[in-house]
Amino acid sequence: MRRLLIATKNAHKTIEIRAILGEGWEVTDLNAHPEIAAPEETGATFAENAAIKALAASRMFAGLVLADDSGLEVDALGGAPGARSARYAGEDATDADNRAKLLHALAGVRGAARAARFRCALALAADGAVRATFDGAVEGVVINAERGDGGFGYDALFVPEGYCETFAQLSGAIKNQLSHRARALEKARAFLHHPQAS
Repeated sequence: MRRLLIATKNAHKTIEIRAILGEGWEVTDLNAHPEIAAPEETGATFAENAAIKALAASRMFAGLVLADDSGLEVDALGGAPGARSARYAGEDATDADNRAKLLHALAGVRGAARAARFRCALALAADGAVRATFDGAVEGVVINAERGDGGFGYDALFVPEGYCETFAQLSGAIKNQLSHRARALEKARAFLHHPQAS
């Protein structure tokens, strides 16, 4: 079984990644490695933040490290919250704080102007070097009130294109087929199954 460290303390992300990658992987995250400190995310883009996290962890971990940086881009807000999605309402913001700020920012915005997308960037690193990067996105719309108890982050406010339910209402199996993270991980999985990734 191959080892893969996810450079995050977000257990929800780890669970999603483990489910999408499937069998044959021993997937852990930074919660199992308290000796590895999470770096400050100073990048201006998802890709830059993913690389920062992957490189920092790969210098402390003997094996493959995968880092994810992802978030929501809302057209009416010029792409915000974007790379600051997790910290949209402040450095110590909760998911609920971030959702409340987003709803406030979109008050009075209607229809197509609420178009948005979830975007994910992944960086795969080993021995202090980035080996590959992958990305994925899913288009949709931000609704005007939370719906659903599943998921995390902005899931209760985002309805993906072609669906009537939010990510928080859809089953984990469906979300893991169509999400931004799933699309990026499909590319990562194809790379990881290639001999050059060993």
